[in-house]
Amino acid sequence: MANTKSAEKANRQAQKHRARNQSVLSTLRTQIRAVREAVTKKDTAAAETALKQATRLLDKAAAKGVIHSRNASRHVARLTKTVRKTA
Repeated sequence: MANTKSAEKANRQAQKHRARNQSVLSTLRTQIRAVREAVTKKDTAAAETALKQATRLLDKAAAKGVIHSRNASRHVARLTKTVRKTA
């Protein structure tokens, strides 16, 4: 329980940030799943477009601080590698 006004405000802000971060992560995971599903179906065109969207979302999440920049870079590299194998 917060004891001061500043602690109460920090708590409110943390709740807002957590909600935003959860939304970003959920969208991110969904898009990564879409890339992997397109790869397993061997649909190269769909995999390429999904990869492009996933890369954009990963970079945005890293810029916002939702995930670490190296985490985003690692995901992009691995997804790109799997898409290139199917092509």
